[in-house]
Amino acid sequence: MKAKPNIRNRYFVLIDILLTIISVLGAYALRLELGALFYFYLPSAYWMIGVAILVKIPIYYLFGMYRRLWGYASTKELKLIVISVTSSSVVVSLSMILLLTAKAFIGFPRMVLVIDWLLSIILIGGIRLIMRVLADSASSSAAAEKTGQAKRTLIIGAGDAGALVVRELQKNLELNLRPVGFLDDNPAKLRQQIHGVPVVGTLSDIGNVIEHKKIDEVIIAIPSSSGKVIRMIADVCRLKGIPFRTMPGIYELLGGKVSISRLREVDITDLLRRQPAHMKEELIGETLTGKRVMVTGAGGSIGRELCRQIGRWNPSQLILLGHGENSIFESLLEIQESFKSLSITPVIADVRDYDRILNVFKKYQPEVVFHAAAHKHVPLMEMNIDEAVDNNVRGTRNVVRSCEKCGVKRLVMISTDKAIRPANIMGATKRLSEMMVLDAAHRTGNSYCVVRFGNVLGSRGSVVPLFKHQIANGGPVTVTHPDMKRYFMTIPEAVYLVLQAAGMGKGGETFVLNMGQQVRILDLAEDLIRLSGLEPGKDIEIVFTGIRPGEKLSEDLWEEGNQFQPTLHPDIYQFDDPSNLKGKQLQEIISKLLDLAEQGKSDEIIQLIDETIPGSSLGTTPAPELLSIE
Repeated sequence: MKAKPNIRNRYFVLIDILLTIISVLGAYALRLELGALFYFYLPSAYWMIGVAILVKIPIYYLFGMYRRLWGYASTKELKLIVISVTSSSVVVSLSMILLLTAKAFIGFPRMVLVIDWLLSIILIGGIRLIMRVLADSASSSAAAEKTGQAKRTLIIGAGDAGALVVRELQKNLELNLRPVGFLDDNPAKLRQQIHGVPVVGTLSDIGNVIEHKKIDEVIIAIPSSSGKVIRMIADVCRLKGIPFRTMPGIYELLGGKVSISRLREVDITDLLRRQPAHMKEELIGETLTGKRVMVTGAGGSIGRELCRQIGRWNPSQLILLGHGENSIFESLLEIQESFKSLSITPVIADVRDYDRILNVFKKYQPEVVFHAAAHKHVPLMEMNIDEAVDNNVRGTRNVVRSCEKCGVKRLVMISTDKAIRPANIMGATKRLSEMMVLDAAHRTGNSYCVVRFGNVLGSRGSVVPLFKHQIANGGPVTVTHPDMKRYFMTIPEAVYLVLQAAGMGKGGETFVLNMGQQVRILDLAEDLIRLSGLEPGKDIEIVFTGIRPGEKLSEDLWEEGNQFQPTLHPDIYQFDDPSNLKGKQLQEIISKLLDLAEQGKSDEIIQLIDETIPGSSLGTTPAPELLSIE
């Protein structure tokens, strides 16, 4: 590949000095037409040359004109040139007027100041534009040399993301991808060109375009596209035997920069994407910007994503609290890499240790707390009932008490749809945790709220890692029932909506996220098999193990008969549950449960929960198998 032409910036200083002299003399010549007046005013021109060199070059330096690689110049650099030249011309003009007042010379035509400004923009900008043109020519020449080797690539989406992908592919020839066309459903873009690449059709034309354009690879560059669109593109590419990649979805890109390096293989989360709803981002900013924010369970999948998205709102301090030192350290490294100027404090602490948690709150004085620390693996908790109560219930009580004692004004608890008519100990402990948070909100008047949602794809303990493991081992993939359905949401989307809900919370609300349509577990399994390059029933067998007594075929996000209201965000609902326990009654039940957990009396725990939580059926629901889908 030919090297891009580059002039060292120190040479630009010399060039700019020469161009400054030419600009001043040119301004005088254009104004006075090299007549007698030109020579009459020439002494003032010499003064102006001296002033211009002394003023303009340092100002250009201060504006960063000599810290740029002009072979990569864009409209941003063009603005920089105009601002730098204008600023320096203003200073030169004031200096010339002061010198005239001090009678350093007889006089000078005022119009030369304007002409010099125009000539400076043309000359200073022109030399840098030449560098960009030469760089583009070198790139085009190198691209032409590699045309025969590069893979012919089709870009899906002719928006900002698609344009960025094409530009990156054209610059980085080592990627060995040559963009030959866009597909976009916007009729105004058809037959137009972006960076020299034509928009050759709509998304429905993808099959024909792949054949006629001899496409070798497809890149999906629509971060806001729905799972339905991704699925259609993936199915066509799979049938044609064409590899395909995608840019992450809009929620994944929050806090990150869209770039070619973020292209990845299409995964199951892409197939379940939903069209993003309108975003009330100002509410999030008011809640987080400039605040001390703590996240409990910051080493978990939900906690880490919370930290990642909170970081983009520039809190004054982000406190990562968790029990596992390795997971907290990994979270710390990841967040620091993305937000280098953010003040991040890792804290290793167990939420079950009240004295330790209270001391942490007193030391760091968080203003906003997101409580995500909890045991959530349903079958595993069924085998460790006392541990589930001790961690989830005691942990939440300790966090709530610490928030109250230290004056935390905003607490957001992450909950689950399994808290509704709980059929397992994990759901029951989360329901009790909800009640404690809401009771504290009513008691204190603080903005404490609960956000409840269903399964998130990719979280620890979710069904996706289990299916991937079974596929990697050659199958079979085990599904309980062909009609088994569950709500699913991607982690970034769920966390984004949690932050939205946090901004809307006034105190005592239970927010429920719109999980969309329930997804058949069978469909999920088949999609994962296909994404692995295999065929369900042919390469990987799917085995139905049978539904167990008491197991739900579908899930609920709220009890039947409860009223829920819309909020400022179309994907977030709010409802009040009159059946929640409160006050002294709640505190007594919590104390009894914790005593029973300390004594390891699992049967009595289940009996007490079934007697006190509305709709609870722990005692009549058989324990799920360890590898079952919940």
